[in-house]
Amino acid sequence: MNYAVKETEKYGSIVIHNFLPEIGIENARNEILEGLYASSKYISPKFFYNTEGSVLFEEITKLEEYYPTRSEKEILSDLIENLEFDFINVDVIELGSGDASKISLVFEQLPPVILETINYYAIDIDQSAIEKSIEQISDVYNVACTGIVTDFYHHLKLLPGNRRRLFCFFGGTIGNFSPDEAELFIKQLGTIMKRGDAFLLGADLIKDVSTLELAYNDKKKITDAFNKNILNTVNALLCTDLNTADFEHFAFYNIDKSRIEMHLKALKNISIRSKYFPQTIEIKKGETIHTENSHKLNENQLKQFGRLAKLTLENIFFDSQKRFSLAYYLKC
Repeated sequence: MNYAVKETEKYGSIVIHNFLPEIGIENARNEILEGLYASSKYISPKFFYNTEGSVLFEEITKLEEYYPTRSEKEILSDLIENLEFDFINVDVIELGSGDASKISLVFEQLPPVILETINYYAIDIDQSAIEKSIEQISDVYNVACTGIVTDFYHHLKLLPGNRRRLFCFFGGTIGNFSPDEAELFIKQLGTIMKRGDAFLLGADLIKDVSTLELAYNDKKKITDAFNKNILNTVNALLCTDLNTADFEHFAFYNIDKSRIEMHLKALKNISIRSKYFPQTIEIKKGETIHTENSHKLNENQLKQFGRLAKLTLENIFFDSQKRFSLAYYLKC
């Protein structure tokens, strides 16, 4: 995650706006400290995505066990012919756009005469991921590209709004929010959407426990490395010296809450010190730091999202095994 002061940069015809300096590194530090001081320790999953974290997650999406990406791409690969949406003169805004492969599946189904009228906005918290993503898009498609580096959950008002917009929130990332956070986010998005705007929401579905747990406990231990890498972000921000070898990756499906939980379990007693906080933080052997939830949803919840945001749910698309869904909403 890049918190260096970078306002607007140009890479050829590509423009990247970085709003994180305005949001503030102090806020990020305080957010992490709040979680580490809590009785049940946690770190927000948005801190996974430094440069190394983005690379590791891209590797995760290619794993045999990790079905969500394959399932969503299956839906996207023939989506346009089933999507009643006019792409001419549209701003396509992808939230959490670390990987260009999904939006590319959309663009490759559109003729050049339409593509040249589209503006693509890649929104992510990791600048390196945005740079890679929009460079890939601009190399292949005649689409105007802009990157916006920000925490989009808290700063939806920073998003462009001069033309009709298609908001894309792929990957099942909505499941990383708590139910209350997800509902608040959907409401806020609905508030900034205007008549004619559309929203594509990828959501992972409830299914058998073995399939879910295998997806987050792969044999190559890439998810293990991804989970532990969040400690490197903490070290960079707080000048701590947390050692990833002192923790083990721990992921399981919580049936009662319909979610995968990822934790880091301490293998020994650990003391955390930093110039940014006055007192030592103690982690006992066996204690965990909760790093991510991935809630699994059902059709009724997707319908409820539409009602909360005052959007019309036009359709829900599924992959062939009905493991994953893509909900399509319109602002009427």
